[in-house]
Amino acid sequence: MKPFANRCMDHAAFEKEIDEFNERMIEIRRDLHEHPELSYKEVRTAKLVADTLRSFGIEVRENVGGTGVVGLLRGKKGNVTIGLRADMDALPVQEQTGLPFASKNSGVMHACGHDSHVAMLIGAAYVLSKHGDELDGNVKFLFQPAEEDGGRGGALPMIEDGALENPHVDHVFGLHVLGDFPAGYFAIRGGPIMAAPDSFKIEVHGRGGHGSAPWDTVDPIFVSSQIIQALYGMRSRNVDQRDPLVISVCSVHSGTKDNIIPDNALLEGTLRTLDEDVRADMKKKISNTAEAVAGAFGAKADVSFIENAYPVTYNDPAITEEVKSILSSIKGMKTMETKPLLGGEDVSRFLQRAPGTYYFLGTRNEKKGIIYPNHSSKFTVDEDYLKYGALSHVLVAMHFAGKK
Repeated sequence: MKPFANRCMDHAAFEKEIDEFNERMIEIRRDLHEHPELSYKEVRTAKLVADTLRSFGIEVRENVGGTGVVGLLRGKKGNVTIGLRADMDALPVQEQTGLPFASKNSGVMHACGHDSHVAMLIGAAYVLSKHGDELDGNVKFLFQPAEEDGGRGGALPMIEDGALENPHVDHVFGLHVLGDFPAGYFAIRGGPIMAAPDSFKIEVHGRGGHGSAPWDTVDPIFVSSQIIQALYGMRSRNVDQRDPLVISVCSVHSGTKDNIIPDNALLEGTLRTLDEDVRADMKKKISNTAEAVAGAFGAKADVSFIENAYPVTYNDPAITEEVKSILSSIKGMKTMETKPLLGGEDVSRFLQRAPGTYYFLGTRNEKKGIIYPNHSSKFTVDEDYLKYGALSHVLVAMHFAGKK
């Protein structure tokens, strides 16, 4: 494929059209921010998306995998189809931003920027709909529910409902706003960019009794403490230190009274890995270690992992280099290489089936007081930079689906 600089049309036309739509794009973002919806409940959001896409003359399919929406802009030849993805759901967070358009839904907030993702992709759809005659390939707009579900998620139901077929999607691209990076920067890397997040439970079964006579019991709290120590020690002694991973036990529940040693304890935690082989190996090691430690003290440990957890988010290296070139060409923005993040994302399911790339748009602006990370009750974005995210979608689409 030819270098981007030799194939790209003049940015000016696209920039002008993005600027024309920018006020509307921010209005959409604020409307969605004011009316956030949790995973699988994105009914109002999906209707807004579908109605807006139709107003651009884009084909729309609704209720894809639940509340998902797929828009289709057909090219002249249909020789390739790319997907541009945005997630739509909010989080169970009580907003504390004090914004005039703060959430009206108590206990629900767009604390991860999905309102911005939807608005930017709608902005891109507006511009691309004006340039259909300049597309050889097709562009699918994948508006996905339930990314924050953390289990089955929303991408897999959309895939099972044919979101990547008719026509078949060859490549998928996505963008996420991130409060860890400064406004004015894109961040990207080839290879693994986000982790596989595996949640686990360890049920420790001992034998309870009186707190004054622990020798007559099998104390599940003590056994749990030894399991935690063993899991954390395993990271430094039983795992290749060159493999990035995290094991964290984040919840421990046991007991009812200060003088009763309980029968059982429950540990819950997370495993984060950036390689599928390491992931499989670590799941075995966590199970074997917990069972062995419990057995050494006369207890029993039952270990389970959440099913259908998201895979590693993997960026195709060659495609990522092309996208990096595109991002670097956008005036007013800089592009930096990022280290892998240990958060998880079910855009990974799309990328497993249609190689592409996923990248970040920085939103942190200390001068404006925009300093809080994603998932904070005070998280917000610098809206002045949303137009650059929308423009990046447009340029990626024109590069991979435009006339050759």
